[in-house]
Amino acid sequence: MYHNPVLLHKSVKDLITNPDGIYIDVTFGGGGHSREILKNLSSKGKLFSFDQDLDALKNKIDDERFTLINQNFRFLENSLLAFGISEVDGILADLGVSSHQFDEATRGFSTRSDAPLDMRMNVKQHLDAKKVVNQYEEEQLANILYQYGELRESRKIARQIVQQRLIKPIKSTQELKDIFHYVPPPKRNKFFAQVFQAIRIEVNQELDALKEMLQQSYRVLKPEGRLVVISYHSLEDRLVKRFLRNGMFEGEPERDIYGNFNKVFSLLQSKATIPDEKEIEENSRARSAKLRTGIKN
Repeated sequence: MYHNPVLLHKSVKDLITNPDGIYIDVTFGGGGHSREILKNLSSKGKLFSFDQDLDALKNKIDDERFTLINQNFRFLENSLLAFGISEVDGILADLGVSSHQFDEATRGFSTRSDAPLDMRMNVKQHLDAKKVVNQYEEEQLANILYQYGELRESRKIARQIVQQRLIKPIKSTQELKDIFHYVPPPKRNKFFAQVFQAIRIEVNQELDALKEMLQQSYRVLKPEGRLVVISYHSLEDRLVKRFLRNGMFEGEPERDIYGNFNKVFSLLQSKATIPDEKEIEENSRARSAKLRTGIKN
């Protein structure tokens, strides 16, 4: 299976309010969410899906109501305008790396397989993990590891990477892992997951792209249109939560004399929805998933 969609029925139920409407799936992947959305649309409804990964194009759905756009979702607004679409009824985003990308060893996303240092979601782009690991300054690496990997010893880790690449370039995921052979087995999986996450986020500019997509989503949604986002780590979820709360990613909005601020979204549920035990058992990727739904005011 290319990708087992998480919180499938709940996310689509939250999303669709008008079967005749126009909907967006900004993370097509294997097409699981898109297929479920199409099941819930009438013959008049339309679905536009986005994916920058060329592998995802192989999963294109043969349906006249469906259009697949090979673009990063940070280009949401302009891509829709190219099709004459300025307003939509709902937008769904299932963030992070697809199961296919993790399982395809040559892509370099997984900590389990030895592969070239790549980690690009868009294989056409110039920046890859090899360049980040071998060309970034030590301070840059430390900042990435701290901000995106939430690693407390980021400076020490960055220093060790730089020292190793002075001996010879670091070309593979295994060569990167070998630098940290001293990490005790009980901590190894989490440690490498954090290191790989930090590098991957930098390579794909994931958080910047997410911010741009969220801001554009608000602009293209109709009043009472819905934004449904499934995130998998605290960095993503924090941005989504803050944006749905007050339309900002940091700081606090200006308040009136009564202490109130204009809310750009109303929350469908006050807390994030998480998968139940059955779904986690059937799909381990669901373990860290959080779903949040906002209704545009």
